[in-house]
Amino acid sequence: MDARGSARTIYRESLPILLVSLCGGIFAGVVLGTPAMRNGLETYPGLLLALPAFLATRGNVYGALGARIASGLHQGLLDPHIAWDRRLVNAVVAAVLNGVGISAFVAVASWSILVVQPGRSPASLFALLGILLLASVLTACVMVVGLLSVVFAGYRRGADPDNLIGPVVTTLGDVFGVVFLAIAVALVGVIA
Repeated sequence: MDARGSARTIYRESLPILLVSLCGGIFAGVVLGTPAMRNGLETYPGLLLALPAFLATRGNVYGALGARIASGLHQGLLDPHIAWDRRLVNAVVAAVLNGVGISAFVAVASWSILVVQPGRSPASLFALLGILLLASVLTACVMVVGLLSVVFAGYRRGADPDNLIGPVVTTLGDVFGVVFLAIAVALVGVIA
């Protein structure tokens, strides 16, 4: 295939998922602008500081998982079906542990940054940890199932998984990251 044909194929495979990603990003912004989320950000100082890092790490961690899956598919090491496969399970477990661990680090770092600043008082460390860990675990479930489903279905239909992974991870991470943060804020508010 020549360069022009390759570019057309990439564009044809990527455009629909990029449009879905655009809509997902707008939806995530709408959720952030809701009164409940604004109230949560005010109630738990430090959460706004943690938000960009939390969302970015969803893309980083699960983007790496997607790259591993794409490599496994290209090399014939993985079948494009959700099934018990040692390589797939190990990659998923590593991604989930990384995502949860990074979320804990983001909570502690955000809290620590606000503690050392004069005149700033963050929410309790346990509240920030609870919110970010709960949102991380819930997001991990959706990210893993969504990523595997879309990439495997696309691959079976002849799409290059490398063209799907970025937009899928970004969309799922932003949309469900924000939604599950809002849910976690509400749940921690009820518990506290």
